[in-house]
Amino acid sequence: MSADLEALLRMTFLIVAALFPIVNPLGDAPIFLGLTQGFGSEGRKMLSRKIAINSLMLLVGSMLIGSHILGFFGISIPVVQVGGGLVVLSTGWEMLRRREDESEPKPGPCKPVSPSELAEQAFYPLTLPLTVGPGSISVAITVGANRHVGSVHSWAVLVAILLGSALLALSVYLAYRYAESVARVLGQTAMNVIVKLSSFILMCIGVQILWNGLAALLKISH
Repeated sequence: MSADLEALLRMTFLIVAALFPIVNPLGDAPIFLGLTQGFGSEGRKMLSRKIAINSLMLLVGSMLIGSHILGFFGISIPVVQVGGGLVVLSTGWEMLRRREDESEPKPGPCKPVSPSELAEQAFYPLTLPLTVGPGSISVAITVGANRHVGSVHSWAVLVAILLGSALLALSVYLAYRYAESVARVLGQTAMNVIVKLSSFILMCIGVQILWNGLAALLKISH
């Protein structure tokens, strides 16, 4: 195996292994369903595709230029964690407080959804912070900042960033695209329980991200 191919495979595995548990498309799928009530199967299919594309761009952008953007505005990763943690916490709290009768699908035809509404919903809150949140972004920025720019394997690293991000985006698309079919098999009661548990876990993740940022800021201040 050539050194370039070995660097490509190693970096791709590193990206997927580091980010897949944080992106967690399987765990976010029930929340995706809860936030897209009334969109219908076709609307969710289009949303899944748009979210996957948005996730791909966010991850690639974070790894390639994320550290430079933060440096330009003078923003540190702990600050991103604090702000993002608050957003994730707010989203989880809103989902946790939603009554079960509000999350159950209503009979009758689904509401028509305009392309602009789809695009808006697809980015916020479905892509950011639900799918690619502050935790994923901070890890992606760290991975990108630690790559060896200018080395003989730099092209392999760039390909690995694209390939690893594409694999993660594909997992997001598949998890969201078929979430409705899984929910239909499990039944409404089981899905309500899963949504509540997922919402609570999302709140806990938000608190953890917020605490990580605060702890880092307090450590810097001392």
